[in-house]
Amino acid sequence: MPEFCTCGAKLPEDALFCHKCGKPQRDYLPRVEFEEAPPPLPAPAVQAAPEISFHNRLAVRIGFFVALVAVLPFMVLLPIPLVPSAIAFFTGFLAVFSYCRLSGESLSIRSGARMGWITGIFSFTIITFLITTMVVAVVTQGKFGEVLHQYQQQAHLTDEQLSLLTKLLADPAGMVAGVAATLVTLFIMLTGFPMLGGALGAKVLTKG
Repeated sequence: MPEFCTCGAKLPEDALFCHKCGKPQRDYLPRVEFEEAPPPLPAPAVQAAPEISFHNRLAVRIGFFVALVAVLPFMVLLPIPLVPSAIAFFTGFLAVFSYCRLSGESLSIRSGARMGWITGIFSFTIITFLITTMVVAVVTQGKFGEVLHQYQQQAHLTDEQLSLLTKLLADPAGMVAGVAATLVTLFIMLTGFPMLGGALGAKVLTKG
């Protein structure tokens, strides 16, 4: 390598170019190779929790089982005010608790309410079937008066209230209206309170 450039400038050792005129001082320049950065690792796939619906088999099984367990105390304590509502509320809470324990997942308040609603739908279906079967059996056997008398004692109805109920059920139109009102009341109770219980259960269990 020359010590001086053709322009007369003295070159520093290992100079590639002249600092005065910019003339290259070597026939080739060393090739600088850059290592390519490795491609970023793919982000781990996050599996979304299954939605709480009738397509969720675990939710359906739990809802049906909890509803089945709650049927007996609900039917026995039905004449007592507020107790059936409390039982319906507890079924929603119990369903969410069972789902979280078995699936290992936490539920949002909305999902908890849906879990309670599924349980309530099963409760309404089972109880409606049982009540319909009992009414048909009682009417067929001619023991309708005895059943009304027992209901009067359990529900603490007065003689006047029992008389009005008997007149209402004696009329076919009144019976249909009474059955419809009863079913609507049961549906609201057996779906609304479990939804509230499920929402509260999801909130409490998430905090825990």
